[in-house]
Amino acid sequence: MFQYILLDMDGTLTDSMEGITRCVQYALEAAGRPEPDRKKLLPFIGPPLRSQFAAWCGYDREKETDKIEFCVSKYRERFREVGWLENRVYPGMPKLLARLKAAGKTLAVATSKPIEFTEKILEYFELTPYFDVIVGASMDEGRETKYDVIREVLRRLAAGEEEKARMVMVGDRFHDVEAAKKAGLASIGVTFGYGSREELLSYRADRIVDTVEELGEVLLTEE
Repeated sequence: MFQYILLDMDGTLTDSMEGITRCVQYALEAAGRPEPDRKKLLPFIGPPLRSQFAAWCGYDREKETDKIEFCVSKYRERFREVGWLENRVYPGMPKLLARLKAAGKTLAVATSKPIEFTEKILEYFELTPYFDVIVGASMDEGRETKYDVIREVLRRLAAGEEEKARMVMVGDRFHDVEAAKKAGLASIGVTFGYGSREELLSYRADRIVDTVEELGEVLLTEE
Protein backbone atom coordinates (compact mmCIF):
# COMPACT_ATOMS: atom_id res chain seq x y z
CA MET A 1 0.00 0.00 0.00
CA PHE A 2 1.24 3.50 -0.80
CA GLN A 3 2.39 5.54 2.19
CA TYR A 4 3.73 8.59 0.33
CA ILE A 5 1.33 10.24 -2.12
CA LEU A 6 2.45 13.03 -4.45
CA LEU A 7 -0.37 14.94 -6.12
CA ASP A 8 -0.27 17.19 -9.14
CA MET A 9 -2.33 20.36 -8.83
CA ASP A 10 -3.85 21.54 -12.13
CA GLY A 11 -6.16 18.83 -13.42
CA THR A 12 -5.76 16.68 -10.30
CA LEU A 13 -6.53 18.75 -7.20
CA THR A 14 -8.22 21.65 -8.97
CA ASP A 15 -10.00 22.42 -12.22
CA SER A 16 -7.99 25.45 -13.31
CA MET A 17 -8.91 25.47 -16.99
CA GLU A 18 -10.66 28.85 -17.02
CA GLY A 19 -7.89 30.77 -15.30
CA ILE A 20 -5.03 29.21 -17.22
CA THR A 21 -6.57 29.48 -20.68
CA ARG A 22 -7.74 33.07 -20.15
CA CYS A 23 -4.24 34.04 -19.02
CA VAL A 24 -2.71 32.31 -22.03
CA GLN A 25 -5.12 34.22 -24.27
CA TYR A 26 -4.05 37.46 -22.58
CA ALA A 27 -0.37 36.66 -23.16
CA LEU A 28 -0.84 35.58 -26.77
CA GLU A 29 -2.86 38.71 -27.54
CA ALA A 30 -0.05 40.84 -26.11
CA ALA A 31 2.44 38.93 -28.25
CA GLY A 32 0.41 39.57 -31.40
CA ARG A 33 -0.74 35.95 -31.69
CA PRO A 34 -4.40 36.03 -30.58
CA GLU A 35 -6.27 32.76 -30.07
CA PRO A 36 -10.04 33.16 -29.54
CA ASP A 37 -10.75 29.47 -28.93
CA ARG A 38 -9.78 28.62 -25.35
CA LYS A 39 -10.32 24.90 -25.95
CA LYS A 40 -7.30 24.93 -28.23
CA LEU A 41 -5.21 26.14 -25.30
CA LEU A 42 -5.81 23.10 -23.08
CA PRO A 43 -2.27 21.80 -23.79
CA PHE A 44 -0.99 24.69 -21.64
CA ILE A 45 -2.45 23.05 -18.55
CA GLY A 46 0.30 21.04 -16.87
CA PRO A 47 3.55 21.58 -18.77
CA PRO A 48 6.06 24.32 -17.89
CA LEU A 49 4.94 27.64 -19.39
CA ARG A 50 8.20 28.46 -21.13
CA SER A 51 8.34 25.25 -23.11
CA GLN A 52 4.65 25.48 -23.99
CA PHE A 53 4.80 29.08 -25.22
CA ALA A 54 7.91 28.22 -27.23
CA ALA A 55 6.18 25.25 -28.85
CA TRP A 56 2.91 27.10 -29.50
CA CYS A 57 4.52 30.18 -31.01
CA GLY A 58 7.41 28.39 -32.71
CA TYR A 59 10.02 30.28 -30.70
CA ASP A 60 13.58 28.99 -30.50
CA ARG A 61 14.32 28.19 -26.84
CA GLU A 62 17.92 29.36 -27.22
CA LYS A 63 17.63 32.36 -29.56
CA GLU A 64 14.23 33.86 -28.71
CA THR A 65 14.22 33.78 -24.93
CA ASP A 66 13.10 37.42 -24.82
CA LYS A 67 9.87 36.58 -26.65
CA ILE A 68 9.25 33.56 -24.44
CA GLU A 69 9.86 35.56 -21.26
CA PHE A 70 7.51 38.27 -22.51
CA CYS A 71 4.70 35.72 -22.88
CA VAL A 72 5.40 34.25 -19.47
CA SER A 73 5.44 37.69 -17.84
CA LYS A 74 2.11 38.68 -19.44
CA TYR A 75 0.56 35.37 -18.40
CA ARG A 76 1.68 35.88 -14.82
CA GLU A 77 0.54 39.50 -14.87
CA ARG A 78 -3.08 38.44 -15.34
CA PHE A 79 -2.78 35.25 -13.28
CA ARG A 80 -1.48 37.15 -10.27
CA GLU A 81 -4.38 39.59 -10.47
CA VAL A 82 -7.36 37.37 -11.24
CA GLY A 83 -6.42 34.11 -12.95
CA TRP A 84 -5.63 32.21 -9.78
CA LEU A 85 -9.24 32.76 -8.62
CA GLU A 86 -10.71 31.33 -11.84
CA ASN A 87 -10.37 27.89 -10.35
CA ARG A 88 -12.27 25.28 -8.34
CA VAL A 89 -11.44 22.20 -6.30
CA TYR A 90 -12.69 18.95 -7.82
CA PRO A 91 -15.78 17.71 -5.98
CA GLY A 92 -14.88 15.10 -3.39
CA MET A 93 -11.19 16.00 -3.28
CA PRO A 94 -11.17 17.66 0.18
CA LYS A 95 -12.98 14.63 1.60
CA LEU A 96 -10.44 12.29 0.01
CA LEU A 97 -7.51 14.31 1.36
CA ALA A 98 -9.05 14.18 4.82
CA ARG A 99 -9.44 10.40 4.59
CA LEU A 100 -5.86 9.96 3.43
CA LYS A 101 -4.57 12.16 6.23
CA ALA A 102 -6.67 10.29 8.79
CA ALA A 103 -5.18 7.05 7.49
CA GLY A 104 -1.70 8.36 8.29
CA LYS A 105 -0.57 8.94 4.72
CA THR A 106 2.22 11.40 3.92
CA LEU A 107 0.88 13.83 1.33
CA ALA A 108 2.80 16.15 -0.97
CA VAL A 109 1.87 18.59 -3.72
CA ALA A 110 4.19 18.24 -6.72
CA THR A 111 3.27 20.79 -9.39
CA SER A 112 4.89 22.71 -12.22
CA LYS A 113 2.89 25.77 -11.15
CA PRO A 114 5.15 28.40 -9.50
CA ILE A 115 5.26 27.96 -5.75
CA GLU A 116 4.01 31.55 -5.19
CA PHE A 117 0.70 30.71 -6.86
CA THR A 118 0.56 27.15 -5.57
CA GLU A 119 0.68 28.21 -1.93
CA LYS A 120 -1.81 31.01 -2.51
CA ILE A 121 -4.37 28.71 -4.16
CA LEU A 122 -4.01 25.93 -1.59
CA GLU A 123 -4.47 28.44 1.23
CA TYR A 124 -7.50 30.01 -0.43
CA PHE A 125 -9.23 26.64 -0.81
CA GLU A 126 -8.17 25.58 2.72
CA LEU A 127 -6.18 22.60 1.45
CA THR A 128 -2.80 23.52 2.93
CA PRO A 129 -3.21 21.60 6.24
CA TYR A 130 -3.51 18.28 4.43
CA PHE A 131 0.00 18.42 3.01
CA ASP A 132 3.32 17.59 4.66
CA VAL A 133 5.32 18.98 1.72
CA ILE A 134 4.36 21.51 -0.97
CA VAL A 135 6.69 21.92 -3.93
CA GLY A 136 6.08 24.01 -7.03
CA ALA A 137 8.26 25.37 -9.78
CA SER A 138 10.54 28.32 -9.16
CA MET A 139 9.72 31.57 -10.92
CA ASP A 140 12.93 31.26 -12.93
CA GLU A 141 14.08 28.10 -14.72
CA GLY A 142 15.92 26.72 -11.70
CA ARG A 143 13.16 24.22 -10.91
CA GLU A 144 10.78 23.99 -13.82
CA THR A 145 10.09 20.44 -14.99
CA LYS A 146 7.95 17.90 -13.14
CA TYR A 147 11.05 15.75 -12.62
CA ASP A 148 12.80 18.70 -10.95
CA VAL A 149 9.78 19.13 -8.69
CA ILE A 150 9.64 15.44 -7.75
CA ARG A 151 13.34 15.42 -6.94
CA GLU A 152 12.79 18.31 -4.54
CA VAL A 153 9.90 16.46 -2.88
CA LEU A 154 12.16 13.42 -2.42
CA ARG A 155 14.86 15.63 -0.93
CA ARG A 156 12.48 17.24 1.56
CA LEU A 157 11.10 13.87 2.60
CA ALA A 158 14.63 12.44 2.87
CA ALA A 159 13.28 9.57 0.78
CA GLY A 160 15.57 6.65 -0.01
CA GLU A 161 14.80 3.51 -2.00
CA GLU A 162 12.65 2.05 0.78
CA GLU A 163 10.41 5.12 0.85
CA LYS A 164 10.29 5.37 -2.94
CA ALA A 165 8.98 1.80 -3.12
CA ARG A 166 5.91 2.99 -1.18
CA MET A 167 5.46 6.25 -3.08
CA VAL A 168 3.18 7.19 -5.98
CA MET A 169 2.76 10.20 -8.23
CA VAL A 170 -0.85 11.09 -9.10
CA GLY A 171 -1.47 13.33 -12.10
CA ASP A 172 -3.49 13.88 -15.24
CA ARG A 173 -0.83 14.39 -17.92
CA PHE A 174 1.99 12.39 -19.45
CA HIS A 175 4.51 14.71 -17.78
CA ASP A 176 3.46 13.30 -14.41
CA VAL A 177 3.83 9.70 -15.53
CA GLU A 178 7.08 10.31 -17.39
CA ALA A 179 8.69 12.15 -14.46
CA ALA A 180 7.53 9.52 -11.97
CA LYS A 181 9.15 6.76 -14.01
CA LYS A 182 12.37 8.75 -14.31
CA ALA A 183 12.41 9.18 -10.53
CA GLY A 184 11.70 5.50 -9.92
CA LEU A 185 8.15 5.99 -8.62
CA ALA A 186 4.82 4.36 -9.38
CA SER A 187 2.21 6.51 -11.11
CA ILE A 188 -1.56 6.85 -11.20
CA GLY A 189 -3.14 8.74 -14.07
CA VAL A 190 -6.50 10.47 -13.59
CA THR A 191 -8.83 11.05 -16.51
CA PHE A 192 -10.97 13.72 -14.78
CA GLY A 193 -8.22 16.25 -15.56
CA TYR A 194 -6.91 17.37 -18.93
CA GLY A 195 -5.07 14.35 -20.28
CA SER A 196 -6.81 11.54 -22.13
CA ARG A 197 -6.84 7.84 -21.25
CA GLU A 198 -4.94 7.25 -24.49
CA GLU A 199 -2.21 9.68 -23.42
CA LEU A 200 -1.84 8.04 -20.02
CA LEU A 201 -1.83 4.56 -21.53
CA SER A 202 0.79 5.48 -24.11
CA TYR A 203 3.15 6.61 -21.33
CA ARG A 204 2.34 3.46 -19.33
CA ALA A 205 0.83 4.83 -16.15
CA ASP A 206 0.72 2.02 -13.59
CA ARG A 207 -2.96 2.65 -12.92
CA ILE A 208 -5.60 4.87 -14.49
CA VAL A 209 -8.70 6.03 -12.63
CA ASP A 210 -11.70 7.98 -13.86
CA THR A 211 -13.08 9.57 -10.69
CA VAL A 212 -11.97 11.01 -7.36
CA GLU A 213 -13.82 8.16 -5.67
CA GLU A 214 -11.94 5.54 -7.66
CA LEU A 215 -8.67 7.25 -6.81
CA GLY A 216 -9.56 6.94 -3.14
CA GLU A 217 -10.24 3.24 -3.50
CA VAL A 218 -6.82 2.67 -5.04
CA LEU A 219 -4.93 4.80 -2.50
CA LEU A 220 -6.72 3.49 0.57
CA THR A 221 -7.38 -0.17 -0.11
CA GLU A 222 -4.92 -1.50 -2.68
CA GLU A 223 -1.93 -3.53 -1.52
